[in-house]
Amino acid sequence: MAGVVRPEVDADAEVTAAGSRLSVSTRVEAAGDETLVLRPSSSEFVDQEVVRVGDHVQVFWRDTVSGWALPAQVATVQRGAVPRWHLTVTGPAEATQRREAVRSRVVRPVHLGVNGVDVEGQILDFSEAGGRVLVEAYGNPPLPGSTVRLVVELEDGDVPVAAEVVRQRTKGPRWQLSLRFLDLPEKEQDRLRRRVFQALREERAGRSDD
Repeated sequence: MAGVVRPEVDADAEVTAAGSRLSVSTRVEAAGDETLVLRPSSSEFVDQEVVRVGDHVQVFWRDTVSGWALPAQVATVQRGAVPRWHLTVTGPAEATQRREAVRSRVVRPVHLGVNGVDVEGQILDFSEAGGRVLVEAYGNPPLPGSTVRLVVELEDGDVPVAAEVVRQRTKGPRWQLSLRFLDLPEKEQDRLRRRVFQALREERAGRSDD
């Protein structure tokens, strides 16, 4: 169809679920007028905590001219060694100036303030906008919409963060929380962003060595 704008095959794209600021890095495997097939950059991103069948999402990518945003709905979530998300396009692509919050798998220690105590755990992946943490359960789990205190231990020093709980799931004796960072200073956003791009470079270098 003339005038239809779609990402190119093998292009990088970010997927954000409706009502969330958390983004997932993907690679475009197929792009038609009505459907997209995307491959998350890590198998950690394919569980139902990220997208579910029926979810409405925005797909963001850049070409040589500008950034684009495309509304879509999740039709199929394939799991396994090579996970894929099949999306049904629900509207036209629109040019956007959105600053993409690139997310990557970076496992680092964290301390989470909840129920009046600090519990230990790990952050599993993050961007400057938010991330997922796995922490030891203590008392009642924080509810979606509540605010928690988080300290991310990066190699060059700690990053204290206030965060809103987006989703919560109990996994045995631990909680898995999807978090949206609140009012994070630009300096700290830059530190998280640099660490994410370092991880992406390392991941791509590893793939090229295979």
